Amino acid sequence: MTFRALTPGQRSSVLLGGPHDDAPALLFETDELLVEAPNWSLDGRTLYLNGNGRLWALTVDDPAVGLTPIDFHGLPELNNDHVLDPDGEHILLSAMDGHIYRGALTGGPVTKLTADDDRWHFLHGVSPDGTRIAYVELEGFEHPGRLAIAPAVEGGGPVTVLDTGDGHLDGPEWSPDGRWLLCNTEHFGTAPGHAQLARIPDGGGELEQLVVSDTVDWFPHLSPDARLASYIAFPAGTIGHPADLDVEVRLVSTDDWATPLRRYPLFGGQGTLNVNSWAPDSSRFAFVAYPIDD
Repeated sequence: MTFRALTPGQRSSVLLGGPHDDAPALLFETDELLVEAPNWSLDGRTLYLNGNGRLWALTVDDPAVGLTPIDFHGLPELNNDHVLDPDGEHILLSAMDGHIYRGALTGGPVTKLTADDDRWHFLHGVSPDGTRIAYVELEGFEHPGRLAIAPAVEGGGPVTVLDTGDGHLDGPEWSPDGRWLLCNTEHFGTAPGHAQLARIPDGGGELEQLVVSDTVDWFPHLSPDARLASYIAFPAGTIGHPADLDVEVRLVSTDDWATPLRRYPLFGGQGTLNVNSWAPDSSRFAFVAYPIDD
């Protein structure tokens, strides 16, 4: 299978930002592998990223060691949707066969968590108690994504699809207190592809728009203390969340989503901030830029 790769002169730059950082700090950079979508481990020591169909570990305190591959047994090649299990010892992963798997952060055998139901399953959230998964369900790529919730058990279980209105939905993940599912949705959009940030009560209810903007906004991620959030803003008129665009990673207070505390413009998009990447102490979050040399 062919995966995204760096173009000549392009780099993967793993960056750290936060409420006290006017500009992001460069943690790690490579021109050998296109890496995407960092997760921050619960012990604060490691970032987990995907690249070339695999999962890689990067030590936060000693990034010069470089990327270390994690070897799983029987796991199909991966996309960039992966979320840490709340136990801090496992990770849930979306694979290119359309299914979601669970494995140890040390590698080894994996367990398939989704049923063979002729649907695509793109993971984005795990409930705070680790018992349920939230994912985007697709009948096919010509259909809009739907918010599905299922037990995090081998082979899957009863699936609940929440009513989120019209338009494609993506990126569903639980708030730390488990009361809400945050997402981006075209339901409130004023033009095709105009995704906006929203939330819906766990179990279903009214979809609530979090911020009104002219940009195409994707992937809201709450900090562990729920006081801050990060998301990525694409240019107006963008369809989906493509790669290699001038985008902006934004940091906001959850008391005021409309007023960014920090704006980090960069060249990126797909892979920059697909999954929750907050540090366990809520002080920083990680994301990836893909600059190209002149």
